[in-house]
Amino acid sequence: MTTRPAPRLLRTAVAATAAVALLGLAACSSSGGSTAGSSASATASASTGAGTAAAISGKVTVFAAASLKNTFTELGKEFEAAHPGTSVTFNFGGSDTLAASIVSGAPADVFAAASKTTMQTVVSKGDAAGTPVDFAKNELEIAVAPNNPKHLTTLSGLSASGVKVALCAKTVPCGAAAVKALTAAGVKLTPVTLEQDVTSALNKVELGEVDAALVYKTDVKGAKGKVTGVDFPEAAKAITTYPIAALKGSSNAAAAQAFAAFVASAQGEQVLAAAGFQAP
Repeated sequence: MTTRPAPRLLRTAVAATAAVALLGLAACSSSGGSTAGSSASATASASTGAGTAAAISGKVTVFAAASLKNTFTELGKEFEAAHPGTSVTFNFGGSDTLAASIVSGAPADVFAAASKTTMQTVVSKGDAAGTPVDFAKNELEIAVAPNNPKHLTTLSGLSASGVKVALCAKTVPCGAAAVKALTAAGVKLTPVTLEQDVTSALNKVELGEVDAALVYKTDVKGAKGKVTGVDFPEAAKAITTYPIAALKGSSNAAAAQAFAAFVASAQGEQVLAAAGFQAP
Protein backbone atom coordinates (compact mmCIF):
# COMPACT_ATOMS: atom_id res chain seq x y z
CA MET A 1 0.00 0.00 0.00
CA THR A 2 1.34 3.44 -0.92
CA THR A 3 1.80 5.80 2.04
CA ARG A 4 -0.22 9.00 1.60
CA PRO A 5 0.96 12.37 2.94
CA ALA A 6 -1.12 13.90 5.70
CA PRO A 7 -3.79 16.40 4.45
CA ARG A 8 -2.06 19.30 6.29
CA LEU A 9 1.25 18.61 4.51
CA LEU A 10 -0.56 18.44 1.19
CA ARG A 11 -2.20 21.80 1.78
CA THR A 12 1.18 23.27 2.68
CA ALA A 13 2.77 21.87 -0.46
CA VAL A 14 -0.05 23.14 -2.65
CA ALA A 15 0.14 26.59 -1.07
CA ALA A 16 3.91 26.73 -1.67
CA THR A 17 3.46 25.69 -5.29
CA ALA A 18 0.78 28.32 -5.78
CA ALA A 19 3.04 31.01 -4.27
CA VAL A 20 5.90 30.14 -6.62
CA ALA A 21 3.53 30.19 -9.58
CA LEU A 22 2.20 33.62 -8.60
CA LEU A 23 5.72 35.03 -8.25
CA GLY A 24 6.50 33.78 -11.75
CA LEU A 25 3.33 35.34 -13.11
CA ALA A 26 4.13 38.64 -11.41
CA ALA A 27 7.57 38.66 -13.05
CA CYS A 28 6.02 38.00 -16.46
CA SER A 29 3.50 40.78 -15.88
CA SER A 30 6.23 43.30 -15.09
CA SER A 31 7.91 42.50 -18.42
CA GLY A 32 4.59 42.90 -20.28
CA GLY A 33 4.18 39.17 -21.04
CA SER A 34 1.07 38.49 -18.88
CA THR A 35 -2.31 40.01 -18.04
CA ALA A 36 -4.36 40.39 -14.89
CA GLY A 37 -6.92 37.93 -16.29
CA SER A 38 -4.39 35.11 -16.75
CA SER A 39 -3.00 35.73 -13.26
CA ALA A 40 -6.49 35.37 -11.72
CA SER A 41 -7.04 32.18 -13.67
CA ALA A 42 -3.78 30.68 -12.42
CA THR A 43 -4.64 31.60 -8.82
CA ALA A 44 -8.05 29.89 -9.07
CA SER A 45 -6.48 26.77 -10.57
CA ALA A 46 -3.87 26.55 -7.84
CA SER A 47 -6.37 26.96 -5.01
CA THR A 48 -9.13 24.60 -6.25
CA GLY A 49 -8.65 21.76 -8.70
CA ALA A 50 -5.07 20.73 -7.94
CA GLY A 51 -5.42 21.07 -4.18
CA THR A 52 -8.69 19.13 -4.01
CA ALA A 53 -7.48 16.28 -6.22
CA ALA A 54 -4.33 15.88 -4.13
CA ALA A 55 -6.22 15.84 -0.83
CA ILE A 56 -8.69 13.10 -1.81
CA SER A 57 -7.18 9.73 -2.71
CA GLY A 58 -6.97 6.13 -1.58
CA LYS A 59 -9.55 3.49 -0.68
CA VAL A 60 -12.96 4.22 0.83
CA THR A 61 -14.99 1.37 2.34
CA VAL A 62 -18.71 2.06 2.55
CA PHE A 63 -21.20 0.01 4.57
CA ALA A 64 -24.64 0.65 3.05
CA ALA A 65 -28.20 -0.65 3.28
CA ALA A 66 -29.08 -3.31 0.72
CA SER A 67 -31.70 -1.05 -0.89
CA LEU A 68 -28.90 1.34 -1.88
CA LYS A 69 -26.91 -1.17 -3.91
CA ASN A 70 -27.76 0.05 -7.41
CA THR A 71 -27.52 3.77 -6.69
CA PHE A 72 -24.41 3.60 -4.53
CA THR A 73 -22.61 1.44 -7.07
CA GLU A 74 -23.25 4.19 -9.61
CA LEU A 75 -22.32 6.95 -7.16
CA GLY A 76 -19.11 5.11 -6.34
CA LYS A 77 -18.08 5.17 -10.00
CA GLU A 78 -18.93 8.86 -10.30
CA PHE A 79 -16.97 9.67 -7.15
CA GLU A 80 -13.92 7.81 -8.47
CA ALA A 81 -14.18 9.71 -11.75
CA ALA A 82 -14.37 13.03 -9.89
CA HIS A 83 -11.41 12.10 -7.66
CA PRO A 84 -8.80 10.15 -9.64
CA GLY A 85 -6.76 7.98 -7.31
CA THR A 86 -9.73 6.97 -5.14
CA SER A 87 -11.25 3.50 -4.95
CA VAL A 88 -14.68 2.91 -3.41
CA THR A 89 -15.68 -0.55 -2.17
CA PHE A 90 -19.03 -1.50 -0.68
CA ASN A 91 -20.50 -3.87 1.87
CA PHE A 92 -24.28 -4.03 1.32
CA GLY A 93 -26.65 -5.70 3.76
CA GLY A 94 -29.27 -5.22 6.43
CA SER A 95 -28.72 -1.93 8.24
CA ASP A 96 -28.92 -3.52 11.67
CA THR A 97 -26.31 -6.13 10.78
CA LEU A 98 -23.98 -3.49 9.34
CA ALA A 99 -24.39 -1.27 12.39
CA ALA A 100 -23.56 -4.18 14.68
CA SER A 101 -20.42 -4.88 12.66
CA ILE A 102 -19.31 -1.25 12.86
CA VAL A 103 -19.70 -0.96 16.63
CA SER A 104 -17.83 -4.26 16.92
CA GLY A 105 -14.84 -2.77 15.15
CA ALA A 106 -15.31 -3.77 11.51
CA PRO A 107 -13.09 -1.59 9.27
CA ALA A 108 -15.35 0.91 7.52
CA ASP A 109 -15.08 4.55 6.48
CA VAL A 110 -18.73 5.47 5.81
CA PHE A 111 -22.11 4.15 6.95
CA ALA A 112 -25.36 4.74 5.04
CA ALA A 113 -28.39 3.28 6.82
CA ALA A 114 -32.02 2.80 5.81
CA SER A 115 -33.10 3.92 9.25
CA LYS A 116 -32.34 6.81 11.57
CA THR A 117 -32.87 4.42 14.48
CA THR A 118 -30.20 2.09 13.14
CA MET A 119 -27.81 4.98 12.55
CA GLN A 120 -28.36 6.02 16.18
CA THR A 121 -26.83 2.69 17.22
CA VAL A 122 -23.56 3.83 15.66
CA VAL A 123 -23.87 7.39 16.93
CA SER A 124 -24.58 6.35 20.53
CA LYS A 125 -21.42 4.22 20.55
CA GLY A 126 -19.37 7.23 19.46
CA ASP A 127 -18.45 5.75 16.08
CA ALA A 128 -19.87 8.51 13.86
CA ALA A 129 -17.61 11.41 12.89
CA GLY A 130 -20.02 14.30 13.32
CA THR A 131 -23.79 14.48 12.88
CA PRO A 132 -25.30 12.12 10.26
CA VAL A 133 -26.98 13.78 7.28
CA ASP A 134 -30.34 12.64 5.88
CA PHE A 135 -29.94 12.21 2.12
CA ALA A 136 -33.04 10.34 0.86
CA LYS A 137 -36.42 8.86 1.66
CA ASN A 138 -38.13 5.71 0.42
CA GLU A 139 -41.60 4.25 0.39
CA LEU A 140 -42.93 0.70 0.49
CA GLU A 141 -44.64 -1.09 -2.36
CA ILE A 142 -46.10 -4.56 -2.79
CA ALA A 143 -43.87 -6.54 -5.14
CA VAL A 144 -45.66 -9.26 -7.10
CA ALA A 145 -44.87 -11.40 -10.12
CA PRO A 146 -45.26 -9.73 -13.53
CA ASN A 147 -48.96 -9.33 -14.51
CA ASN A 148 -49.91 -9.77 -10.83
CA PRO A 149 -51.34 -13.31 -11.15
CA LYS A 150 -52.95 -13.20 -7.68
CA HIS A 151 -54.60 -9.84 -8.50
CA LEU A 152 -53.34 -8.24 -5.30
CA THR A 153 -54.32 -4.58 -4.99
CA THR A 154 -54.38 -3.87 -1.23
CA LEU A 155 -52.54 -4.79 1.94
CA SER A 156 -55.61 -6.70 3.13
CA GLY A 157 -55.29 -8.93 0.07
CA LEU A 158 -51.98 -10.22 1.43
CA SER A 159 -53.83 -11.95 4.28
CA ALA A 160 -56.06 -13.95 1.95
CA SER A 161 -55.89 -17.74 2.11
CA GLY A 162 -53.26 -19.23 -0.15
CA VAL A 163 -51.25 -16.01 -0.59
CA LYS A 164 -47.61 -16.50 0.37
CA VAL A 165 -45.88 -13.34 1.57
CA ALA A 166 -42.27 -12.46 2.37
CA LEU A 167 -41.45 -9.68 4.80
CA CYS A 168 -38.21 -8.30 6.18
CA ALA A 169 -37.49 -9.12 9.81
CA LYS A 170 -38.77 -6.50 12.26
CA THR A 171 -35.23 -5.54 13.24
CA VAL A 172 -34.48 -4.54 9.63
CA PRO A 173 -35.69 -1.08 8.46
CA CYS A 174 -37.90 -2.49 5.69
CA GLY A 175 -39.44 -4.84 8.25
CA ALA A 176 -40.08 -2.04 10.74
CA ALA A 177 -41.71 -0.01 7.94
CA ALA A 178 -43.87 -2.99 6.97
CA VAL A 179 -45.12 -3.33 10.55
CA LYS A 180 -46.11 0.37 10.56
CA ALA A 181 -47.95 0.06 7.25
CA LEU A 182 -49.78 -3.13 8.21
CA THR A 183 -50.77 -1.64 11.57
CA ALA A 184 -52.07 1.49 9.84
CA ALA A 185 -54.16 -0.71 7.54
CA GLY A 186 -55.38 -2.90 10.38
CA VAL A 187 -54.02 -5.97 8.62
CA LYS A 188 -52.58 -9.03 10.35
CA LEU A 189 -50.76 -11.64 8.35
CA THR A 190 -48.32 -14.47 8.84
CA PRO A 191 -45.44 -14.33 6.35
CA VAL A 192 -43.93 -17.58 5.12
CA THR A 193 -40.47 -16.09 5.54
CA LEU A 194 -38.74 -13.21 7.33
CA GLU A 195 -35.67 -11.98 5.48
CA GLN A 196 -32.63 -10.12 6.84
CA ASP A 197 -32.58 -7.49 4.09
CA VAL A 198 -34.93 -6.12 1.43
CA THR A 199 -32.99 -7.64 -1.46
CA SER A 200 -33.58 -11.14 -0.10
CA ALA A 201 -37.31 -10.45 0.27
CA LEU A 202 -37.50 -9.23 -3.31
CA ASN A 203 -35.59 -12.27 -4.58
CA LYS A 204 -38.28 -14.54 -3.11
CA VAL A 205 -40.80 -12.94 -5.48
CA GLU A 206 -38.44 -13.04 -8.46
CA LEU A 207 -37.82 -16.76 -7.89
CA GLY A 208 -41.53 -17.51 -7.51
CA GLU A 209 -41.12 -18.74 -3.94
CA VAL A 210 -43.74 -16.28 -2.66
CA ASP A 211 -46.64 -14.40 -4.22
CA ALA A 212 -45.75 -11.01 -2.77
CA ALA A 213 -43.30 -9.10 -0.62
CA LEU A 214 -43.30 -5.68 1.00
CA VAL A 215 -40.22 -3.93 -0.34
CA TYR A 216 -39.21 -0.40 -1.33
CA LYS A 217 -40.35 1.27 -4.54
CA THR A 218 -36.72 1.65 -5.56
CA ASP A 219 -36.23 -2.12 -5.35
CA VAL A 220 -39.20 -2.74 -7.63
CA LYS A 221 -37.89 -0.19 -10.10
CA GLY A 222 -34.39 -1.64 -9.90
CA ALA A 223 -35.74 -5.12 -10.70
CA LYS A 224 -36.39 -3.87 -14.26
CA GLY A 225 -39.53 -5.83 -15.02
CA LYS A 226 -38.78 -8.97 -13.04
CA VAL A 227 -41.54 -7.93 -10.61
CA THR A 228 -44.52 -5.57 -10.67
CA GLY A 229 -45.17 -2.95 -8.00
CA VAL A 230 -48.55 -2.32 -6.37
CA ASP A 231 -49.01 0.97 -4.52
CA PHE A 232 -51.08 1.21 -1.35
CA PRO A 233 -52.08 4.34 0.63
CA GLU A 234 -50.76 3.19 4.00
CA ALA A 235 -47.20 3.37 2.62
CA ALA A 236 -47.29 7.12 3.28
CA LYS A 237 -47.41 6.36 7.00
CA ALA A 238 -44.24 4.28 6.90
CA ILE A 239 -41.71 6.44 5.09
CA THR A 240 -38.07 5.39 5.53
CA THR A 241 -35.38 8.07 5.93
CA TYR A 242 -31.77 7.34 4.99
CA PRO A 243 -28.90 9.00 6.93
CA ILE A 244 -25.19 8.86 6.07
CA ALA A 245 -22.09 9.54 8.17
CA ALA A 246 -18.34 9.24 7.95
CA LEU A 247 -16.94 7.07 10.73
CA LYS A 248 -14.40 7.92 13.41
CA GLY A 249 -12.47 4.73 12.86
CA SER A 250 -11.83 5.58 9.22
CA SER A 251 -8.31 5.08 7.91
CA ASN A 252 -9.03 7.67 5.21
CA ALA A 253 -10.99 10.43 6.94
CA ALA A 254 -10.69 13.02 4.16
CA ALA A 255 -12.04 10.67 1.49
CA ALA A 256 -14.75 9.36 3.84
CA GLN A 257 -16.04 12.88 4.50
CA ALA A 258 -15.85 13.67 0.79
CA PHE A 259 -17.88 10.60 -0.20
CA ALA A 260 -20.58 11.30 2.39
CA ALA A 261 -20.81 14.89 1.14
CA PHE A 262 -20.93 13.67 -2.47
CA VAL A 263 -23.94 11.43 -1.74
CA ALA A 264 -25.80 14.35 -0.15
CA SER A 265 -24.85 16.76 -2.96
CA ALA A 266 -27.01 17.86 -5.89
CA GLN A 267 -25.26 15.30 -8.09
CA GLY A 268 -25.96 12.54 -5.61
CA GLU A 269 -29.58 13.62 -5.28
CA GLN A 270 -29.98 13.44 -9.05
CA VAL A 271 -28.80 9.82 -9.15
CA LEU A 272 -31.01 8.89 -6.21
CA ALA A 273 -34.07 10.58 -7.72
CA ALA A 274 -33.57 8.70 -11.00
CA ALA A 275 -33.73 5.46 -9.01
CA GLY A 276 -37.01 6.46 -7.35
CA PHE A 277 -35.79 7.83 -4.03
CA GLN A 278 -37.49 10.89 -2.59
CA ALA A 279 -35.66 14.01 -1.42
CA PRO A 280 -34.88 13.96 2.33
